Amino acid sequence: MEAAGPDPQTERGKWRGCSGALGHQKSRLYLESRRAAPTLLPLLLLCISCPAGAQGAATPPERIAVVGAGIGGSAVVHFLQQQFGPQAQIDVYEPGSIGGRLATITVNKQHYESGSVAIHSLNLHMQDFVKLLGLKHRREVAGKTAIFNGEQLVLEETDWYLLNLFRLWWHYGISFLRLQMWVEEIMEKFMRIYKYQAHGYAFSSLEELLHSLGGERFVNMSHRSVAESLLEVGVTQRFIDEVIVAVIRASYGQPLTIPAFVGAMSLAGAQGNMWAVEGGNKLVCSGLLKLTKANVIKAKVTGIALYNTEGKTQYKLRHESDSGNGSDIYDMVIVATPLHRGGTNISFEDFEPPVGEFPGTYHHMVSSVIHGYLNSSYFGFPEPKLFPFTSILATDNPDLFFNSAENICPVNVSVGFRRKQPQEAAVWKILSQQPLDRQQLKTLFRSYYSVQVTDWAAYPHYGSAPKELPPIILHDNLFYLSGMEWAASSMEMSAVAAKNVALLAFNRWFQNQEKIDQKDLMHKLKMEL
Repeated sequence: MEAAGPDPQTERGKWRGCSGALGHQKSRLYLESRRAAPTLLPLLLLCISCPAGAQGAATPPERIAVVGAGIGGSAVVHFLQQQFGPQAQIDVYEPGSIGGRLATITVNKQHYESGSVAIHSLNLHMQDFVKLLGLKHRREVAGKTAIFNGEQLVLEETDWYLLNLFRLWWHYGISFLRLQMWVEEIMEKFMRIYKYQAHGYAFSSLEELLHSLGGERFVNMSHRSVAESLLEVGVTQRFIDEVIVAVIRASYGQPLTIPAFVGAMSLAGAQGNMWAVEGGNKLVCSGLLKLTKANVIKAKVTGIALYNTEGKTQYKLRHESDSGNGSDIYDMVIVATPLHRGGTNISFEDFEPPVGEFPGTYHHMVSSVIHGYLNSSYFGFPEPKLFPFTSILATDNPDLFFNSAENICPVNVSVGFRRKQPQEAAVWKILSQQPLDRQQLKTLFRSYYSVQVTDWAAYPHYGSAPKELPPIILHDNLFYLSGMEWAASSMEMSAVAAKNVALLAFNRWFQNQEKIDQKDLMHKLKMEL
């Protein structure tokens, strides 16, 4: 139903009711406004066509560069196009393979994940990407997990849920319930980010983002250890030493000194409800870049310099590739690759104040994909047929040379797929701090056909973390996305960072300050609704 507008007869009656000079003056103004209407029409149409809330620059940036084509870089291209529209040219610089740490490896003509594997059911951005791209969840293949301390299995999963709960209670009391309550409370508050981002709100620093989700407690969790935080909520030291440490080592390969927020994200995944993408998680990255029609340039960015011309701030990117060295000018740059010591060597030139160094290093995890016969007797099962586990997590024992061992499935799981029997040769992924030597391989396997090793600079080394989290804004329209990994590192955290950077870039470009770093957002959104 159309809204009722002013009645022309009523309008005319109003003017007729005016008398004297004042009436003639109002009549003249009215007629002049009617004549001006066609002149104002293009301006009105321009306002309508501009993005909602645009108050500063009249047009979006013409050229945007994204450095890195992992999940963060691919996602930010998608979100930038959502915000600025398809008219902005986006160049993506990636010297390696699209997907970054989302990678696969081939064994016997089958592809297996060698990088990031699992996605939580509450990871809404990843869920949205899969739907948008027409991808599917990989078919789940059941398996059981055990925890090994170097001498024996200290905890064994069974096929019966109630029996698993009883064993946890028998060994650790109600620590597992306290852990679950702690993780659920954090995840419930973390989920607020999706509502904030859906309404276009962004944050100029990681501290502001964390504070908006859980106040000072979340900010402090980026500096306090997970062990300390769990002890505070009543989780026993034994449960921490035998269960929590095994999960953290399998996820991040680091001790319990990692920040509590990082640990919470890892422990959320250990509670189940995990999935992966059929065909490989890296399909999300290539799919997003194809969907946005981004221009992918196979080159390494070596430097970013401030480039001022005619009062306009731009950035000159220097890059090198097999075809030679070059440079290009951009209105906006998103760095979606880690800027840590010994990592991506990008120099920042002519900035005032200068772009500072990025302290901290990345922790290396060695992924060995082995096709062979597991030595089940090492885990206390002399008869291979009786070994029931598909995943072994290791506690923090100096005599243990691996973090986890998992019987992995290919990225394409058919309807009739079944796991290999324990006595059969299967594909196992072993995560360790160092490459496995021949003796260690003989300890874990009775025999093997092939070994493929990948040394990943997988996660920030949280023991080297700076006192403050890395900045997001490096200059007016120069943003750092990958700093989010120092708050927590996962595919979804990179996607959250990508959405935040895209919204922040958009709101700063059009000077929508009311959409940046707003306080008490939950209350504000409730009032708006």
